[in-house]
Amino acid sequence: MSGPLSHVTVLDLSRIMAGPWAGQILADLGADVIKVERPGVGDDTRSWGPPFLEDSEGKQTGCSGYFLSVNRGKRSVEIDLATADGQEKVRELVRSADIVLENFRSGTLTRYGLDYDQLISVKPDLIFCSITGFGQDGPKRDHAAYDFMIQAMGGLMSITGNPDDTPGGGPQKVGIPIVDIMTGMYAAVGVLAALARRDRTGQGDYLDLAMLDVQVGVLANQAMNHLISGQTPERRGNRHPNIQPQDVFPCSDGHLVLAVGNDGQFQRMCEALERSDLATDQRFSANAGRVEHVNELLAELRSTFATEPLAHWLAELESRSVPCGPINTVPMALKDEQVTHRRMVRTLEHPSIGSVPQVVSPLRFRKAELEFLDAPPLLGQHTNEVLDQKGISR
Repeated sequence: MSGPLSHVTVLDLSRIMAGPWAGQILADLGADVIKVERPGVGDDTRSWGPPFLEDSEGKQTGCSGYFLSVNRGKRSVEIDLATADGQEKVRELVRSADIVLENFRSGTLTRYGLDYDQLISVKPDLIFCSITGFGQDGPKRDHAAYDFMIQAMGGLMSITGNPDDTPGGGPQKVGIPIVDIMTGMYAAVGVLAALARRDRTGQGDYLDLAMLDVQVGVLANQAMNHLISGQTPERRGNRHPNIQPQDVFPCSDGHLVLAVGNDGQFQRMCEALERSDLATDQRFSANAGRVEHVNELLAELRSTFATEPLAHWLAELESRSVPCGPINTVPMALKDEQVTHRRMVRTLEHPSIGSVPQVVSPLRFRKAELEFLDAPPLLGQHTNEVLDQKGISR
């Protein structure tokens, strides 16, 4: 492996999305990620379908699209953590591991003798990351959690969707499991920070990561808007709360997303639309005024955009470096010429089920190029290989 983490071994005890997403990031970076799964069942997401991947003969393989999206580059080992033999195998695997990822309910691994405090007797400099819905302390520490409910509890759904008094109004979740993904991102950042510190001090660490903390943490400008104004952020549909014009505009044959970010871009947008009257209007010349008078401004823009097709406006705006774009479907996005050029979609070969399509990591290193060689594993595909390699009795 040529990735920057080719010297690192990760023991991935997690399942579903947040932990596996972190593990896949580390695998993409070159780490040897050993995924421990329940015998005969595996990660819950293996059965979260349809759709399921089909082999070259058109037979379902038991690998769902969900599972395939977060387990690339890992080695699957079947171990029953509820048994004494399984627990001992995990301890043996920990001896050669740098990082452990887990997302069991608080206290579960303690009962198995596999929590951080017990495993550091096996590996004193271990980096151990626990991912839960609410963290290892607090009144909700024992509660189960899924992405959808954390989007709701963490404030995201209160600012996502159209206002109540508009067609289709009401709270909405984001179309991907964004809290799981962001938690996985923070987990990867956290364990890599701990790894860097270990290189300097020789000490491992324990990372307690909560999905609710992550969601609150990424409220970003919306949280700060509230903290400095006392106002409750509202659902605004596609309107940006602080910068205008940023919205969706119907053209004569489709929809355009406009993302004007400063006054210079607004002036160039007015040129593209041949609306010099808007450029000189004192209500709109500065962003603060555009935010204050947003309803009047958007009404003017909608009437103008409706007069020409999408391609016309894209050409006019792009030629003046005004940020804009079409609303692509997922297939359209995956086939976008820029996405294709960057090789974000690739096909990996699997020894038993043929070709597996993958959306790969967006990270690009000049001196440690990432290699995407191994498709997401079949359940237990590497059990014998890993145990033999580590000198562990089967």
